[in-house]
Amino acid sequence: MDNSEYNKAENAVNNTENSLKNTADNAKWKIEDLADRAKDYINEKRNNDEEAKQEDWFEKVKNNAADTWDDIKDKANEAWEKTKDAAEDVKAEWNKKTN
Repeated sequence: MDNSEYNKAENAVNNTENSLKNTADNAKWKIEDLADRAKDYINEKRNNDEEAKQEDWFEKVKNNAADTWDDIKDKANEAWEKTKDAAEDVKAEWNKKTN
């Protein structure tokens, strides 16, 4: 079988891995940033003469996590489809060579 078909499949897998890593790295709010964002939230409430509530803060974090999950899920789905397509191409090439 032609090595280029294997290379295509390997590249698809590598692209998948890189895409997922980039999505995770670029998540809107990284764990390290939560303390700073919590301080910002508290200061914003204080500046507006409002009470900072933990429940409100958790709701903001939850909404952001949901958005981040949607981004990761979209990238994972895209990666799955590309990898699956490459694997099917390799399988088709293999079947042509062996039949």
